[in-house]
Amino acid sequence: MRVEYDYDTCIGMFQCVAEWDAFEEDTDAGKAVLADSEEREDGVFVREVPEDAELDAKFAARSCPVDAITIYDDDGEQLIP
Repeated sequence: MRVEYDYDTCIGMFQCVAEWDAFEEDTDAGKAVLADSEEREDGVFVREVPEDAELDAKFAARSCPVDAITIYDDDGEQLIP
């Protein structure tokens, strides 16, 4: 499973931070940051989700009010949103 996070879409509600510790607050920028991620394209960050964090990652994606977080399964199928 992998997560994609669109930094530019984020509005800084930080609900994802409460759901998964891979997201951290950047209060200076007013946006969340996805730790241990790689920027694949401008403002889009990607990382693999450890098996023991899959549920937390899904909750983080579902909690985002602007759908800045997308979850994909191992086959590349979009799961959330």
